[in-house]
Amino acid sequence: MTENELHGHIQISDDVLSQITGLAALKIPGISAIYGGISKEAIKRPNRKNFKKGISVTVSPDGTIIDLRVVVDYGCFIHEVARELQKNVMEDITNMTGLSSIVVNVKVEGVARIQNP
Repeated sequence: MTENELHGHIQISDDVLSQITGLAALKIPGISAIYGGISKEAIKRPNRKNFKKGISVTVSPDGTIIDLRVVVDYGCFIHEVARELQKNVMEDITNMTGLSSIVVNVKVEGVARIQNP
């Protein structure tokens, strides 16, 4: 994202949008992991490489498109988890960056068995 202001030029990289997306996704109950990337257990040490595997960001003058591939917990209502995921990602990106035209496409790539504590 690039924005011209009176005080200069502001640019937010696609990597930052990927990280916001990944962190927002892992806050949702029912999301086990970003596909091919980071899981809730590994959230303490997130890095760009992990998020890039399951998140694609495209920014254009028409808006921002986020393609997100996730693994959900077995037994959850996938459509409800996916809708909550879309909502949470859109809110976090809007609140943190000011972007307003955001589309979040969710692809469920797998189902994970919930580990007993």
